[in-house]
Amino acid sequence: MKIIYYIVLAVWYLLSLLPMRVHYFNSDILFWILYRVIGYRKDVVRKNLRESFPEKDEEELHKIERGFYHFFCDYLVETVKLLTISKEDLRRRMTFKGTELVDEVVESGQSCAVYLGHLCNWEWITSLPLWVTPKAQCGQIYHPLENADFDRLFLKLRQRMGAVCIPMQDTLREIIRYRRTGQPVVIGFISDQKPHWVNIHHWVDFLHHDTPVLTGTERIARKMNHAVFFMDVRRIRRGYYEAEFKLITREPQKMQDYQLTDIYFKMLEESICRAPEFWLWSHDRWKRTRKEFNERFMVIDGKVIAKDHPDNRPAPKRR
Repeated sequence: MKIIYYIVLAVWYLLSLLPMRVHYFNSDILFWILYRVIGYRKDVVRKNLRESFPEKDEEELHKIERGFYHFFCDYLVETVKLLTISKEDLRRRMTFKGTELVDEVVESGQSCAVYLGHLCNWEWITSLPLWVTPKAQCGQIYHPLENADFDRLFLKLRQRMGAVCIPMQDTLREIIRYRRTGQPVVIGFISDQKPHWVNIHHWVDFLHHDTPVLTGTERIARKMNHAVFFMDVRRIRRGYYEAEFKLITREPQKMQDYQLTDIYFKMLEESICRAPEFWLWSHDRWKRTRKEFNERFMVIDGKVIAKDHPDNRPAPKRR
């Protein structure tokens, strides 16, 4: 219902008007509630940290755990602030390095695919249009939310600074449409999510886990011959971030299968290990295992098919 959307928007708007110092005060309170009272996904966070950093002792892991919850609460209030923050203020708080190379690629007529992760404040990265040449259409691939009202609200947030949100299922179609009109694009792909079973085609060693990974970014970049970047994001201090474009290749079609994906996860792991508290540890990233995959599925001609699929069952005997 539209009324629900406008009520949520009004409340969010009023909260967003609060100064940043008040938002961070609220974040400190929220930290106490989520971490101390509710214990939000604490079992998942601890399991992920323990298995990802077997070399660290309990004191080190506890420090990372607390740091993560502090950051996560900051991320939430910073996302609220995104609704009304000015371009000038956001440009001061979210800075980008290496954009001159992106501009050079765009000026040549080539588009860019940018690998991202759930590292630092990925919502504020939607301010990239404030930093690159206006000849580029910036955008990000997103998974539409089930709740239509919240989906509409997040689209409003993420598109405020001029970037466009492209639904995951429409990614290739939209990129081809831009190409046909001669419009270079700079598209961000958050590629560290957990893939659905039928989308598992490759596994990497990532943070001491045998990890199933998404490979769609690589396939699209190679098909469209996009220059491929990794965005290395750092938190400078509370409320301030720096994102650096690191070129992987301008010739993705010369790369071997899954080579881009392997490079991305290696670079992402290095970024996470530098400051692990700023990655999304509450996500049950390693729920799907290779053992379960092999028990339930098989790969035929590059397609993942369930072993109990009707096509795989023996035909009934004729009487």
